[in-house]
Amino acid sequence: MTSTQTHLLIGGAGFIGRHVAFGLLRRAQRIIVADRVTPERGDTLASECVEFINLDLTTADWDELICDVDVVHLYAWSSIPASANANPLGDLHANLGVTLGLLEALRRRGRGRLVFTSSGGTVYGRVEDAPIPEYHRLSPITAYGAGKATAELYLGLYRELYGLDCRIARLSNPYGAGQDTVRGQGAVTTFIHRALDGEKIVIWGDGSVVRDYVHISDVVNALISLADIPVIHGSAIYNVGSGEGHSLNDIVAELERQLGRELSVMRNKPRPFDVPVNILDISRAKRDLSWGPSVSFADGVARTIDDIRRGASLSFLQ
Repeated sequence: MTSTQTHLLIGGAGFIGRHVAFGLLRRAQRIIVADRVTPERGDTLASECVEFINLDLTTADWDELICDVDVVHLYAWSSIPASANANPLGDLHANLGVTLGLLEALRRRGRGRLVFTSSGGTVYGRVEDAPIPEYHRLSPITAYGAGKATAELYLGLYRELYGLDCRIARLSNPYGAGQDTVRGQGAVTTFIHRALDGEKIVIWGDGSVVRDYVHISDVVNALISLADIPVIHGSAIYNVGSGEGHSLNDIVAELERQLGRELSVMRNKPRPFDVPVNILDISRAKRDLSWGPSVSFADGVARTIDDIRRGASLSFLQ
């Protein structure tokens, strides 16, 4: 980056937002984190030069919030696939309402850049081929994926009608230190926690489901590159992943190799919303953003094991 910019990270106290905040701080940018969670005293993020705004997304004054901001990062999303399916109407109001409120504020202001994190793991649905390019049809089979895909459509609409600089990162399956495994997200991180605690690893189905797992440090570098590039010609949608696939059984095997012992695994019935394969084609991001993943699956697992053992809430960013 050639000059200091102000970045507003909505949902910036979460797993991805915290890491992006530190990545931007290392580039001497001004950071504002808006989240319903305020870091406690002693939190690493609170000790840095970060401004915090306690934010209720449902009552936010978006015009005031974005008035002095160059780049808005939207990381806040209140649901996961299971909870969105259980309450699709609530998911619609909670997430798309927020997205549209923010877009309207940007439209009224007439300038600013928005970076939105979508879900490369859910918006495509059952794919015809893999790796999946960005132009693949969107056919989500969960309310969560439908919500993310709809948000993308609105961003595209505001980009086309009003010239808003909306950019979309379709993330695969990030993992790493500080990921909240209580909500049932992050197979790699969840499996590591359970293995280190001596608990059973729970797998839905036979473990053959293949996903694209990407270390959080690579995600951060991609998101900052997407926020930083001055102009994007054509589509502003980018897949962000490793470009490689690993099954749930592969994760267990890698953990057993690195930990040097057999792990206890419990297998449940398969879930209907788990598509068999999801691997992202990341060639567009490599070409346009001059970005590519630098952490291999084995190294990412090793780093996450070490981070969790040390009690780290953030992974070292390369």
